[in-house]
Amino acid sequence: MTLALVKGQLETAAMPSGKSADKWKIFRDACDARTLLGLKDRALAVLNALLTFHPDTRLEADGNLVVFPSNMQLSARANGIAGTTLRENLAHLVKAGLIHRKDSPNGKRYARKGADGGINDAYGFSLAPLLARAEELAQLAQQVAAERLRVRILKEKITILRRDLRKLISAAMEEGADGEWMTVEAHYIAAVGALARAKTTENLESVLDTFALLHAEVVNLLESQVIFPKYDTNDDEIRQHIQNSNTQSTHELEPCFEMQEEARAGDQPSALRGAERQQPKAFPLGMVLRACPDIHDYGPEGRISNWRDLMTAAIVVRSTLGISPSAYQQACEAMGAENAATAVACILERAGHIQSPGGYLRDLSRRAERGEFSLGPMLMALLRTNAPAERKIC
Repeated sequence: MTLALVKGQLETAAMPSGKSADKWKIFRDACDARTLLGLKDRALAVLNALLTFHPDTRLEADGNLVVFPSNMQLSARANGIAGTTLRENLAHLVKAGLIHRKDSPNGKRYARKGADGGINDAYGFSLAPLLARAEELAQLAQQVAAERLRVRILKEKITILRRDLRKLISAAMEEGADGEWMTVEAHYIAAVGALARAKTTENLESVLDTFALLHAEVVNLLESQVIFPKYDTNDDEIRQHIQNSNTQSTHELEPCFEMQEEARAGDQPSALRGAERQQPKAFPLGMVLRACPDIHDYGPEGRISNWRDLMTAAIVVRSTLGISPSAYQQACEAMGAENAATAVACILERAGHIQSPGGYLRDLSRRAERGEFSLGPMLMALLRTNAPAERKIC
């Protein structure tokens, strides 16, 4: 006897009169929820055998819910289970709170019948806990089904990412794309090994995150190498876009005008000022550096190896070109820090054609805020311009 069993018996005793349920529906729910109940197949086979000794299909709270088979009869209906195993699994069912023992004075199982032939009292195993917990067992079964669906969706997503990664990595290695593909292959093999060891939902979610991150890195690595042919046919359109970008702006915004702009922004509703704009995604760093090779001279130790180096170089270039801190800050807010640094690198490449770099950057920032500007065409045009020189250097 444990306090948990006492609690279960008290809850069963408080079961409302008139309650009824299909015993086989309850049994199916118990089977579905067996992992949450801590039961194995043998215990469920014993429970199934016990239910066959109840004469009716439905369990009625107002009827007799005690079954009293002997161990020999119960073993026969439980597919010939051994006596020791039978007793162990009966104990598991009691511990799980699905049945209760109703012991007779001499410890045997039997029923005492009345003059009319009906059962007045019975000693054996009470099925009342099954009826009392019918709703709970149904909820547990739904929980297990939802978890099973979640696992299936996770596995489907992992399968799709794994298949796409295998194709991308194989294509990159076969066609000689730039990049450390042997390292990428090693990470892929490690992720596949982790998938084979994944036994829980948390493990599967971790594996999915690993595959998703690796997939994003591979796509970014390939993006700069396969995107060029896409823009080759639109070179005239790209150059026209650059020519129409108002590079001949002859003035940088004066401080007094900047103050007026800030005051005007202050008159706007706070909800508008605080709204966050979704900033565009940064282009691959390799693409930016190929389009803007001059920015290398301003990086730490004369080179740029990551986005932090590029942003550091952009601050130096900003000062060199006479772009005010407020203009650069506006660009960061409109485009994002990476794209603002990229814009400054592009302006540096075309510095000889831009009379007022600060005013030009402010104009780009305003257009970006309105969703009317993208760095893509500018980078593509610069790539076309600088590609021959890059090939000579190599």
